[in-house]
Amino acid sequence: MEILSEWHSVLLWASGLSLLAALATLAGVPWVVVRLPRDYFTRPRREVWRLPSSRPFVGLALAILKNLLGLVLVILGLIMLVTPGQGLATLLIGFLLMNFPGKFHVEQWLVSRSGVMKGLNWLRLRQGKPPFDEPAAERDH
Repeated sequence: MEILSEWHSVLLWASGLSLLAALATLAGVPWVVVRLPRDYFTRPRREVWRLPSSRPFVGLALAILKNLLGLVLVILGLIMLVTPGQGLATLLIGFLLMNFPGKFHVEQWLVSRSGVMKGLNWLRLRQGKPPFDEPAAERDH
């Protein structure tokens, strides 16, 4: 019991952060999914977001912050796979935010998993948005 009393505040903080992350994910996932373009998973070429070249430092700083936030969400998603929370949804949001080689293929693999595309389209339809175009790999199965 002595160990439990020593870890009491740590467990309370961890539980609170887990609950906060779960609530943020429940609000954030639909918000992101609804704003993605219909052809997000089927576009042959990705659009790159950049600030005007007159402010390269600001663009670089925002890109670093966006990738760090994505990394934090991926780590939280991995933790939530074994603790209470929306682990897979948090992982997906983290991957969507990050930039890395092969990201498009990881996203296509993820949405080709059983039920993922169905769940994403369910969220879109609830908000009156058309369903995503399905990647070729999904149609071939």
